[in-house]
Amino acid sequence: MIDIRNYIPGIANADSNNFFLFAGPCVVESKEIIAETATKIVSICNELKIPLVFKSSYRKANRSKISSFAGIGDEKALKILASVRETYNVPVITDIHSAPEAEMAAQYVDVLQIPAFLCRQTDLLQAAGRTGKAISIKKGQFLSPGAMKFAIEKVYETGNEKVILTERGTTFGYQDLLVDFRGIPEMQAFNVPVVLDITHSLQAPNQAGGVTGGRPEMIETIARAGIAAGVDGIFLETHPDPAHALSDGANMLRLDLLEELLVKLLAIRKTILAFSSF
Repeated sequence: MIDIRNYIPGIANADSNNFFLFAGPCVVESKEIIAETATKIVSICNELKIPLVFKSSYRKANRSKISSFAGIGDEKALKILASVRETYNVPVITDIHSAPEAEMAAQYVDVLQIPAFLCRQTDLLQAAGRTGKAISIKKGQFLSPGAMKFAIEKVYETGNEKVILTERGTTFGYQDLLVDFRGIPEMQAFNVPVVLDITHSLQAPNQAGGVTGGRPEMIETIARAGIAAGVDGIFLETHPDPAHALSDGANMLRLDLLEELLVKLLAIRKTILAFSSF
C-alpha cells in the first residue's frame, strides 16, 4: 500500500489507513475565504483522521474568456497559501503553468500540480521535478491512463520520484467529461499514488457563453465509485458559497456539505478494505 508520507513528509493522520484528501477553493480569491475554508477543512479532517493537503490555485491561467477572474496577484496569493501551511500545520498544493513558475511556487507550497492540459509539457514537468517537491500530474482529458507513464518518466529523469497521478475525466465530446474507472488500477500499476478529482470530472466545458458549467449534484456519485474502485486519494474543490465564487463555482462542493460526504466515503473505504483482506 502507498504511504503518502513518502511523497509529502509531515502530512497528518497518515497512519489512519484512510484515503488522503486534496481540498480547497478553486483559486485564492481573498485571505478571508481561504481562512474560512481552511479552518473548516482542517477541523473536519483532524476529527475524521483524514490526511489533508490544502488546495488552491494562486492564479488561473486557463480561463475561457479574457474577462474571467484569474487571481489577486501571484506573490500575494502564494503568501496567503504559505500562511495556511504555517497557521494550520498542513501541506499545501497549487498549480503551475510554466517552467519559471516551478521554482517560484515551490518556495511557498509542498506539492506542485501540473494541469491536465499541460501534462505533456516536458520543460514544465522537468522544472517541477527539479524542485524536489511532490508533483501531482493531472491526466489529460485527451490521454489514455497508460500514456501517463511517459509523464512520470519525465519527472523521474530529474531524480525526483515523488509523483502522484490524478484522474479528472476524459472528453468524448464537446461539452462533457466521463470517468473511466478502469484507469485507476491501470495508473496504480505504475507504483504511484492515484487521486480522483471528483469536482473537475463533473465540469461541462466549452459552453457557448464562455463559462464552464458543471453537475455538482453528481459529486457524491463519482466519489463513491472512486473509493469503491480503490483510489488512494480524493481531490475536490469546495467553497463557502459556490454560487458567488469567482472561478469554477458551477462544479464546486458547498463547504457545509463536506463533512457528510467524507463520512460516507470513509464508511465505503472501511468496507472495501475489510473485503480486500479475505
